[in-house]
Amino acid sequence: IDEIEALSSIYGEDWCVVDEGEKIYCIKINDCLDQPKWTLCLQVMLPPGYPTAEPPIYQLNAPWLQGQDYTDLANSLEEIYLQNLGESILYLWVERIREFLIEKAQSSDPEPDIKKTSEEDVEDDGDDFLQDYQPLQEDPIKILNYVTSESQEDEELPPIHHGNPITDRRSTFQAHLAPVVTPRQVKRVLEKLYGNKKIASATHNIYAYRIYCEDKQTFLQDCEDDGETAAGGRLLHLMQILNVQNVLVVVSRWYGGILLGPDRFKHINNCARNVLVE
Repeated sequence: IDEIEALSSIYGEDWCVVDEGEKIYCIKINDCLDQPKWTLCLQVMLPPGYPTAEPPIYQLNAPWLQGQDYTDLANSLEEIYLQNLGESILYLWVERIREFLIEKAQSSDPEPDIKKTSEEDVEDDGDDFLQDYQPLQEDPIKILNYVTSESQEDEELPPIHHGNPITDRRSTFQAHLAPVVTPRQVKRVLEKLYGNKKIASATHNIYAYRIYCEDKQTFLQDCEDDGETAAGGRLLHLMQILNVQNVLVVVSRWYGGILLGPDRFKHINNCARNVLVE
């Protein structure tokens, strides 16, 4: 409690309480410039054993953060945790992330592409704690083309399970799940889903998949926001926490005209969790 109160006073408006009961918080961090170029949000959930026995469960939200940048930052956060076992580490994490952003601002890296695409990001400015930056959207199916070879024979379409929809203030969310073991199967499932006029008409079709590669003992995984900023990363993070593998989850959201704020991310994750449990 002391740590939370201290952080709230230190970071002011950049500190956001997402869910007090579940101890979920979000801190918006930038590169300290007058007009920040690099910004990301650190979302943390403090488990019952924190700080003495368990680390925070965290998520780094920024559409530009991927590949080596993500790996380097995640490794440095883990190193801080291991060096300070049993101690409160959120302040150290936030300041390490800020150092990382300042380093990027001082380097020759190109600035992130800025484009708001989520309806709620456009209309709900200030209500949401998430990053506003969003890269240019592409056709989600085309994104997979680089990992699928046209010379491969078409693989069998996996069965697709549709979860129960959740409706809140005229917005409807529904999850779809399919077992997959290759990127080509992911592509086939997406094509099948987009062939459904109702699903194709959704405001957003957010997806994430995790495929375990037995030979390399690593995961092939990816996600897509489809215009709902950082929703794909949240979905993939949920699948990582639940340790699911060889699964594709798609969550369709039909926007009903009433802003839901952060509740929309809760519904997306709940839909996904329910369909995974089923």
